[in-house]
Amino acid sequence: MKAIDIFKDLWDTTKSIIPILAVLIFFQVIVLKKPLTNVKELIIGFILSVVGLNIFLKGIYLSIIPLGDTVGESLVNIDNKYFIIIIAFFIGYASTLVEPALRAMALEIEEVSIGVIRSKILIHTVAFGFGIGMAIGIFKILNSIPTPKIIMPILVILAILVYFTPREFAGIAFDAATSTTGPVNVPLNMAIAIGLTRIVGSSNALVDGFGIVGIMSLMPIMAVLTLGIIVK
Repeated sequence: MKAIDIFKDLWDTTKSIIPILAVLIFFQVIVLKKPLTNVKELIIGFILSVVGLNIFLKGIYLSIIPLGDTVGESLVNIDNKYFIIIIAFFIGYASTLVEPALRAMALEIEEVSIGVIRSKILIHTVAFGFGIGMAIGIFKILNSIPTPKIIMPILVILAILVYFTPREFAGIAFDAATSTTGPVNVPLNMAIAIGLTRIVGSSNALVDGFGIVGIMSLMPIMAVLTLGIIVK
C-alpha cells in the first residue's frame, strides 16, 4: 500500500512537470526549429526533478508545516504580544535568507549591475522587509485588525516611495517580493499564522489567518525601495 502511495505521489509530481517541459520542447523543435541537444541529460534531469520535487514536498508536509502550525499554536503561551511579534520578525527574517529564488535573483542583479548592488546587501534588505511584514501580520492576528486596514496604508506608502526611488530599484523591489514567496516561506509562515489564528479566540481563521502572505510580500518592496533612496 505504501509503495502504491509513493508511485501515486511520483505520478502526480510528474504530471505537474510534464506540461512545462512539453511546451519548452515544442517551441525548441517546432517553432524555433532547433534540435534537442543532450537528450540523455534532459531525461536524467527530468527524472531528478520529479524525484527531488516529490521528496521536497513530502518533507515540507511532514516537517515544516506541522512544526510551523505547532509553533503558531504555542506562541499564545507567551504572555507578551510584543515579544511574540519580535519572534515573528526573526522567523520571517531567517526563513527568507534560505529562499533559493531570492539568492538566484540577488546574484543576477549583482552581475548585471557589475557589483554596484551587492547580493548580500540585497538579500538581507529583502529578509528584513519580510521579517517586518511577518511581524505586522502577526500583530494583525493578535489584535483582530481587518486586512484592508493594514494593506491600504502600505500601498499608499509604496506609491510615494516609488516616486522617489531610482527606476532600477523599482523593478528590483517588485521582483524581490515575488522571490520571497517560495517553497520555504509560504508553507512555514502560513502554518504559523493559521496555527496562531486557531488558538486566538477572537480571530476567525478564514478572515484573519489569510492575507498575511500578501502583507509579508509588500514589505520587501518597501525595504528595497527605501534602499534605493538611501543609495541615491
